[in-house]
Amino acid sequence: KKENANDPVVDEVGKIGKSGLERYYNKILEGELGYEISKVTATNKAIEVLEKELPKDNKNIRLNIDIQLQKMIYERFGDHTGVAVVMRTNGEVLSAVSYPSYDPNLFVGGISTKDWKALQDDLAHPFTNKFIHGTYPPGSSIKMGMALAFSKALPNSLGASEYCNGHITLGTSKHKFRCWSRWGHGKVDLRKAIRESCDVYFYNKSLKVGIDAMAKHLRTFGLGVKTGVDLPREYSGVMPDKAWKMKRFKQPWYMGETVISSIGQGYDLTTPLQVARYTGLMATSKLAKPYIAREVDGKKIEPEIHALDFDAYYLNEIRKGMYDVCNTRSGTAYRTMGKLPIVVAGKTGTSQVTSIPQSTQKRLKEEELAYYHRSHAWITTYAPYEDPKYIVTVLIEHGGHGGSTAGPIAADIYKWLYKKGYFTETNVSLNEEDNNSSK
Repeated sequence: KKENANDPVVDEVGKIGKSGLERYYNKILEGELGYEISKVTATNKAIEVLEKELPKDNKNIRLNIDIQLQKMIYERFGDHTGVAVVMRTNGEVLSAVSYPSYDPNLFVGGISTKDWKALQDDLAHPFTNKFIHGTYPPGSSIKMGMALAFSKALPNSLGASEYCNGHITLGTSKHKFRCWSRWGHGKVDLRKAIRESCDVYFYNKSLKVGIDAMAKHLRTFGLGVKTGVDLPREYSGVMPDKAWKMKRFKQPWYMGETVISSIGQGYDLTTPLQVARYTGLMATSKLAKPYIAREVDGKKIEPEIHALDFDAYYLNEIRKGMYDVCNTRSGTAYRTMGKLPIVVAGKTGTSQVTSIPQSTQKRLKEEELAYYHRSHAWITTYAPYEDPKYIVTVLIEHGGHGGSTAGPIAADIYKWLYKKGYFTETNVSLNEEDNNSSK
């Protein structure tokens, strides 16, 4: 395109997809230009065709995206910034909202300096597709995968309970690694650790397993690796280990870093799409490749799903814990998820963006912190509990606690899906004519 831009002979036509799906599928959507090479006279009159190639028509792409669902979620974010992902358990992406975004029509014919500066200066980063380019500490949403990593590395130890008195210390160190519950959770088994999100349970188990084994298994579960979604420039995030830190910082790994990594903090970074995909793994024991295009030139895209082998007992306990999160009074998402028309299982997460000094005597509430010091809020879920079909993952940037800020948005998504018939598969939004498509 650049080579032809100043060529007086070549008449370049057509447009190029610059981002997102239009960039990924540009060659298919654009088609191919034809050309003709002719022998001409001195007056530029063609007298003989030497070579000719007919143009190739562009092809249509039909998407899995439900445009009405997409609009509903976008409007629901209101004053928040963040991401919402809605997927089928087979990988079909029904909605991928990165909020706020921008109006691409501003660029048609050239964007004004004023509009460009406003977008560039916007601290909510509307140019960033947070769906695959936003990397965040997963916080407690990592705990299901961490428990499965423990079961792989030390299969005989996961069943043992831990005692939580509100913190642990390492060796002779006075440094306290605190649980979110100052007074502790008492005796904690796996199911309770998921339900009440006990940090100390994961601290203690992680010290027995070690960071290398944890990172290895979590990558297998889809965290810290690209999902393979049909979008350009997907970020991989980070599931750190000793070799990663040495390469990145030229420093050794410390035991305390293992502890904080076990609860999705420290160097841990994931994309919202990774968390949604991994939640599907918890629901089905299968890791599905997310995909947005449903058909390309009339050819249906088939799901890519890989089954993983887990200890059935431990996986069932994790699922029970996720059920408890949403359906029992001590669960961290009960207030928003406990009275839905379908039974949901899930996990909340609060990922800190600033560290809390050891000298801090009084813990400030999230709403008392400056906005950019507040934690990110996660909730990741699947439903129905007994027969998983859908995954809903919501991240609110600087939203505080997952259950109180991300939870209501996730609940409204489930209500919308239920109302539209998604759980009975009778909704009109599933018809081809209602799915968004590119051409």
